Amino acid sequence: MNTITVASSKPLDPLDETVSLEAAAAARALGPDILRALAILLVMLVHLPAEATPLPLAGIRPYGWIGVDIFFVLSGYLIGTQLLTEVVRHGRVHLKSFYLRRAFRILPAFFVVLAIYTVFPILRDAPTMQSAWRFATFTVNFRLDPRYGGAFTEAWSLSVEEHFYLALPVLIILLKRRVTVVFGAFLVATIVMAGMALRFALWLSEVGPAAEMQAYRAALAVYLRDVYYPTYNRLDGLTFGVVLAAIRLFKPLLWERYMPPYIALSIGSLFVIVALVIFSVRGPFAETNLPLVLQPLPGAVVGFPLFSAGVAFILGALLDLQPRIARWHLPAISGIATLSYSLYLTHKGVYHLDQMASARTIFRGSRASSSISPPVSSWRRRSGFSSKETS
Repeated sequence: MNTITVASSKPLDPLDETVSLEAAAAARALGPDILRALAILLVMLVHLPAEATPLPLAGIRPYGWIGVDIFFVLSGYLIGTQLLTEVVRHGRVHLKSFYLRRAFRILPAFFVVLAIYTVFPILRDAPTMQSAWRFATFTVNFRLDPRYGGAFTEAWSLSVEEHFYLALPVLIILLKRRVTVVFGAFLVATIVMAGMALRFALWLSEVGPAAEMQAYRAALAVYLRDVYYPTYNRLDGLTFGVVLAAIRLFKPLLWERYMPPYIALSIGSLFVIVALVIFSVRGPFAETNLPLVLQPLPGAVVGFPLFSAGVAFILGALLDLQPRIARWHLPAISGIATLSYSLYLTHKGVYHLDQMASARTIFRGSRASSSISPPVSSWRRRSGFSSKETS
């Protein structure tokens, strides 16, 4: 049987009792479902029109975009658990089987929504849309300028995830005989630090000049295009999710000893709070009403990995607390989590249809009012009423 070197330079027997296969069963536990439901609700909230946002949620709405980062951590953990467990059990990753499972899970609903938006432009949430081939090839998140096609832009994160699905199995196959703790830590640090350095450079070269000229709308567009959307800038959450999966599979006793739930939850909460504080600092955009997703340099560079690491710690704590929270009866949470992908694909279109219906209702009301006003005005004149007399 193939061996995997994961914890030290010594080979690890896949049947060793320290390899926890229970992590695979925890993939659809209540803890991940809680985070998944929270993530989709945050995404739906940030896209909700401001005038339709309930007052108690108005302060949360600007931060709703962080829901995507929660999704990335979850995907990293769940896909990492699935692939690493397969390596432990069978000594290899069956690429064809993995890609087919992902395709059947992701592609049908995605292409149905894409076809609807392509054939029926009136249903789009924005007047213009990127070319359909860019969506179909999952390359839409590269050079995606919302000024030149803003409909269905939420597909950018699906492109990131598709690239992750393609790359991670191959990476595991290439590295499964060579991974040590030192090498793994070096690889993770390289990915995270490279992302930070790249975002730093792109922000300074693309976003900074626009901000200095107070061309804030242009700054938002180039920030989304060059910093926020591209896959190579958004690997933090996916990476930390895979790290959590690897630790829980190959070093469960180490995690249990040094990261009991209350410590992991405390560290994760602290990281998330600090990240949110960093995200709230507006810097050169303080006097604008631009969305909070447009981050100054500190948020763009440090905020993403800090927030993602915090979510990974919280996820680890929730998984350890599964025996306790499994007793909670939360069918709504489980239902929202199950529907999260469909909700992600369709919620902006539904909002758009609702706005169209509301506008039509208002228009009809305005026409009715216009048809009633002349007879009423005539009656007021005949009856001797005037605006002066009634004011």
